[in-house]
Amino acid sequence: MTPRISDTFSLQLTNLRSQLLERLRAERGGTLGRADAAADARAVESDDHAKAAELRDLTIALEERESAELVAIDRALQRIADGSYGLCLRCGHSIPTARLHAQPTAERCVACQTLAE
Repeated sequence: MTPRISDTFSLQLTNLRSQLLERLRAERGGTLGRADAAADARAVESDDHAKAAELRDLTIALEERESAELVAIDRALQRIADGSYGLCLRCGHSIPTARLHAQPTAERCVACQTLAE
């Protein structure tokens, strides 16, 4: 992958990371941390315990997804830094640029991703 293309994906991933972190800050009320947000969610007074439990489970699932997304972005940025970005981690073949534009954190080519799923 040429340095210019790597720079393009690096910028795209850095922007995705910034947007995700900003969204997390906004959802958590600014500087509210994960533990504080979880404590606040548990402290919500509600007569409907099932609804409160559902809300808590949804919040936890979203936090796990967002954490996984941050990890995937950081791993992609690390692959750019070490020169392995755009290569399938399973077979070593090039991942098509169109796939990387659609999913910049992609770690596998379409064939290997299909096998993994």
